[in-house]
Amino acid sequence: MSPAEEEKSLPLPQRWPRASRFALSACAAAVAELVTFPLDLTKTRLQVQGEAAVHRNGAAAGQAVAYRGMLRTAAGIVQEEGLRKLWQGATPAVYRHIVYSGVRMVAYEHLRDSVLGRSEDESFPFWKAVVGGMSAGAIGQFFASPTDLVKVQMQMEGKRKLEGKPLRFRGVHHAFMKILSEGGIRGLWAGWVPNVQRAALVNMGDLTTYDSVKHFLLLNTPLVDNSVTHSISSCCSGLVAAVLGTPADVVKTRIMNQPRDKQGRGLLYKSSVDCLIQTVHGEGFMSLYKGFIPTWMRMAPWSLVFWLTYEQIRRICGVSSF
Repeated sequence: MSPAEEEKSLPLPQRWPRASRFALSACAAAVAELVTFPLDLTKTRLQVQGEAAVHRNGAAAGQAVAYRGMLRTAAGIVQEEGLRKLWQGATPAVYRHIVYSGVRMVAYEHLRDSVLGRSEDESFPFWKAVVGGMSAGAIGQFFASPTDLVKVQMQMEGKRKLEGKPLRFRGVHHAFMKILSEGGIRGLWAGWVPNVQRAALVNMGDLTTYDSVKHFLLLNTPLVDNSVTHSISSCCSGLVAAVLGTPADVVKTRIMNQPRDKQGRGLLYKSSVDCLIQTVHGEGFMSLYKGFIPTWMRMAPWSLVFWLTYEQIRRICGVSSF
């Protein structure tokens, strides 16, 4: 058999390992995103609630805060906008995770296996896992930032309707085209700096924690590479990711949702640092953890669904365990 014929006879994951891992992680992420998306919508609404910069600019003068707390926010969305609105912006969110999760997983495994390198006993030193997780998250989020921008802005459409403001978008495609026409290519990457910062922190919590906890359990306990180990590791990673990522997520959401001038420049914040300073000065340090409970409640099941699905899909398709 010639080398070309021998290559064609190999299973698809062995012929195109990176493309296969990209596709598998994208599928797992899409499932996890749809299951947990209502919590993401609730979190986004909470993060812009009581925004000090909006009140200083007179955009919300005389208006009372519509919601208080996670449960009242979620209940208010269902009561005032309808149950289906809990999935407002789900389509760009799935698009985002196809790009984001696919790129970050492929990047992390490449960094771990080929660039940074494992130890002789197949363990991966913690500092390398931190570098790999942050780098992979930043790379994945940079490519996915336009879809994240559309997701955040579409999640706020229901609130605009309740406030009597005209809706900005008719759908995902219209949102992309409108943002592109108003701000150009750069407009699609509005808020990408805090977005990438958040992704680096989240993945330091998610990828780094999952990989480190999983291999610690395999090397130091009687546990084997199965769903129990995957579940324990994913629960740890979801909590750490929420703690590290929520402040940057608040800044990212506010920058992406702020009104912009004709040149695409934000009217409320000059930069992510300016947003951070205004938020802490106007609302207190704990305002950086607005939406933490739904963030954690979403990240924990999201991480659990994603990692269990991802590991099982890899096993079924003949790809080695993560």
